[in-house]
Amino acid sequence: MKLKKPKFRDVLFLIVVALLIIPQTRKPIQVFLNKGLALISPSVLSEENQGHIAGYSWSLVQENGENFNFETLKGKVILVNFWATWCPPCIAEMSSLQELYDDYNQKIEFVFVTDDSFKTVNQFLKKNDYNLPIYRSVSNFNKIFELKSIPRTFLVDKNGKIIIDKTGAANWNSETVREIIDKLILTKS
Repeated sequence: MKLKKPKFRDVLFLIVVALLIIPQTRKPIQVFLNKGLALISPSVLSEENQGHIAGYSWSLVQENGENFNFETLKGKVILVNFWATWCPPCIAEMSSLQELYDDYNQKIEFVFVTDDSFKTVNQFLKKNDYNLPIYRSVSNFNKIFELKSIPRTFLVDKNGKIIIDKTGAANWNSETVREIIDKLILTKS
């Protein structure tokens, strides 16, 4: 029986499959691929698809153990991001969220919610030089924030209307998002 010489693309395919199977290389590859998807800016929901936060009753906790009541954010522009340190799309969009936070943390409220332990989160933040306000949920959140997958990010106006509802990685530091936030800041509630 005569063996065929393997073709370059067959060898390349096997290498890619092997890299995706190995846990140490799988996550960086997934993050890299999701960074490509995170170049796309999220879009505003059409008027008929914009949900509304009926109640702000939601208890969260900060790393220092201090309770945080979401009710205190009523009447403000809020960006709520559900994420995890193990989630490649979350990691892919985090740098754009940090850049947005750097420029807008005095103008709007940011709430980054995770189920990860604060120890794990702090290691992730330190490694990536992020300084985002991280919370863990203590009570059930509003049904409007129901999650099927992460990352999921909501941009909420001063009246509790959800302007952007994005699942998956996105570019949160885009001109489009900045223009939307600037308009929301100037709008009276």
